[in-house]
Amino acid sequence: MEEQQDSIIPAGETTSNTDLLEEKQGEGEKSDKLPNLSTAYLAAEIKIIRNMRPAIIAIDGPAGAGKSTIGHELARLLDFLFFDTGIMYRAVTWAALEEGLNLQDATLVGELARTIEITVVPVAEEEQSELIGGIYCHVHIDGLEVTAQLRSPMIERNVSIISAHPQVREALCEQQRRIGLHYGSGNAEKGGIVMAGRDIGTVVLPDAPLKIYMVASLAERARRRFCEQRKKGKTITLSQVLYEIETRDALDSQRALSPLRPADDAIEVDTSQMGTAEVLETLLLLASDQILID
Repeated sequence: MEEQQDSIIPAGETTSNTDLLEEKQGEGEKSDKLPNLSTAYLAAEIKIIRNMRPAIIAIDGPAGAGKSTIGHELARLLDFLFFDTGIMYRAVTWAALEEGLNLQDATLVGELARTIEITVVPVAEEEQSELIGGIYCHVHIDGLEVTAQLRSPMIERNVSIISAHPQVREALCEQQRRIGLHYGSGNAEKGGIVMAGRDIGTVVLPDAPLKIYMVASLAERARRRFCEQRKKGKTITLSQVLYEIETRDALDSQRALSPLRPADDAIEVDTSQMGTAEVLETLLLLASDQILID
């Protein structure tokens, strides 16, 4: 399954901002502003996390838990690169189509995923609004900029075929590890990296000093996805969304290669009743405490 943007639709139908933590309206509405923390207090938490080495934060969890929204905002606070690893499946899809490969041939496509070099480059703050929704960095294949092409209808239609191949997942694991260690060194374009996926802390970078496993109730994840899809003008029912999430959960947790599970030392955060700001505050507190203790 493609991992970009926590998509719950197996056929590779991803959205521009799938992980939006939709705020409940009316009574009890959650504020999306950061809590009233003192500047010194917040700065201290951020400094502790920035100074860890390697500077790698692994965020895993099921579809709809909020990995992309939280990961992106956390990376902005820390001035780290945010890397949603699912974009790499789109990159391999583009490369396979360019080569004219049979997308159903797992061996050929897996070999392609091993031989091409995928790199990601940070974008400037002013560039964020210019990028196609859900892509948080420039993506290069063997030095060629392909970012804009990765949201084309052709990629949308075919990415789920590519992401289903275990050989591709295995090859991309190595590429993700290379990127993570590069930015985690603290000597790259950014001082560190926040990587979101489903097996970052367990398989890709098991030695990452900070691992986060984000969860939310099935009902809340379905509510978020339903609201997001409807805002995009898609005709969908809540029952359909629930079914898709349950199906995706089963596929992710039961696959033989890199099943979805929390790392033994991951910080687990349930975002069911939390807004974006509250999740960020919680992560800053728990993460800095863990780093100091370790």
